[in-house]
Order: sequence, then structure tokens, then C-alpha cells
Amino acid sequence: MTQVQVKNGNLDYAIKKYKQKLARNGVPSEAKKHDAYDKPGVRRRKAKKEAMKNARRNERKNNR
Repeated sequence: MTQVQVKNGNLDYAIKKYKQKLARNGVPSEAKKHDAYDKPGVRRRKAKKEAMKNARRNERKNNR
């Protein structure tokens, strides 16, 4: 479990830091993945689309 210290009674700052730590650990994106079931075909299409996107991005980086 992620813990954050509250300094000088500043709870808003502690909540902000807690959310940042969770985001760095990937908790929100992981929860989003498990939110709904995706059919295997949908998962494959999404993975293929993401791979094409990454390939284009890498190609642009290499051409500079």
C-alpha cells in the first residue's frame, strides 16, 4: 500500500502526492483495463493498432 505523510496538517497536499504516486504505479490504467471485458478479437485489433502507432512513432524518431 502506498503511504504519504501529512505535514503541517496539509491534507490537500498529501492527497495530491498520493494520487501522483498511484498514477506513477499505473493503478488507474490497470483499473481501466479490468473495467470491462474485451473480446479476444477486439484485444487483437487494439494491440495491432497500438503496434502500428508505435512503429510510426519510432520511424519518425529514426528519420531525424
